[in-house]
Amino acid sequence: MYYTNEAHTIDTDQNACRHEIELKERTAMETALITEYRAGVVECLHSGHIAVVDDTGALAAWAGDPSHLAFTRSSAKPLQLIPSIMAGVHTHYGLTEQELAVMVSSHRGEPEHQAVLAALMMKLGVEEERLVCAPSYPLDRRSRDQLLLNGAGMRRLYHNCSGKHLGMLASCSLQQFPMEGYEDPSHPLQQQVLNSMASMSGLTVEQISVGIDGCGLPVFALPLQSLAAAYVKLACPDLISDPGMKAAVQVITSAMTRHPYMVGGRNRLDTLLMEDDNIIAKGGFKGIFCFGLKKERLGIVLKVLDGSEEEWAWITESILEQLGSGSRPMLEKLRQTYTRKLLNDGGQQVGHVETVFTLQR
Repeated sequence: MYYTNEAHTIDTDQNACRHEIELKERTAMETALITEYRAGVVECLHSGHIAVVDDTGALAAWAGDPSHLAFTRSSAKPLQLIPSIMAGVHTHYGLTEQELAVMVSSHRGEPEHQAVLAALMMKLGVEEERLVCAPSYPLDRRSRDQLLLNGAGMRRLYHNCSGKHLGMLASCSLQQFPMEGYEDPSHPLQQQVLNSMASMSGLTVEQISVGIDGCGLPVFALPLQSLAAAYVKLACPDLISDPGMKAAVQVITSAMTRHPYMVGGRNRLDTLLMEDDNIIAKGGFKGIFCFGLKKERLGIVLKVLDGSEEEWAWITESILEQLGSGSRPMLEKLRQTYTRKLLNDGGQQVGHVETVFTLQR
């Protein structure tokens, strides 16, 4: 018994050393993306990685390490809906495009979102208590404050992932899968999702690491380049060989681009980008943001390593400029909405932001 414990200790120490070496190697490959200045002094430096993939699946441009392993978080939501659409959820329940868009959303719980979600829940016949996402208040401050003024409590429906959960429960009902435990990675619906993730990203299921997301559902870790490959297919469904999957992606992305407000909300980057029908976009928690360009046939993923999303718009604007993509109106809208001036609480400019990366080809 003593020798077994000693061996285990040695193995543990070796694993720790190996992980430390891997972390140092990965950190060495990161690149500075954004620098924030206050009074001419660097106050913050945000580093990370970028991967740009073309319609052949090849790496077209990058910054840092395009093979960096990252969790998809909510950027996977359009991919997670594919099996449910392939099963016919949208036709069986007569779903509107707004209802489909909220199923892939990280909504802010604004009144428009609340109305669509309530109608969707009633149409699906799903009890709110079945959702495994935790009761919460809306992420949108105005909406939350109004609910508090009215004396309303937290609800699962206000959780920013509630649309995804409603869609999965509806799919379970339609496919006669158990609704209990729908969040378990071994559940048949989650296995369908994992297979869709693998197919869209060009990986095998064994190459995808599975964890648990903040809302309780499975979340996937894969190389940025592979996630970008999936976003090329979202932007260009003609690249998908499976007819059922191709049709499902067309349904999902059409709903997203026709109703971008449902996907995010007021002043959200993915919503703003999809006001241009050339772009399909979805952000995720902890600094990951993905978008696909239809005309250019490119998939782009960026990861801010400190987990911040405040820098997404500046990085995205620079990526579009460096690639020679993005319409002039869209670039101008990005500049106006996400100013590079840093303002204090009184609106006084106290600093500025600079993008400091150059895409490699």
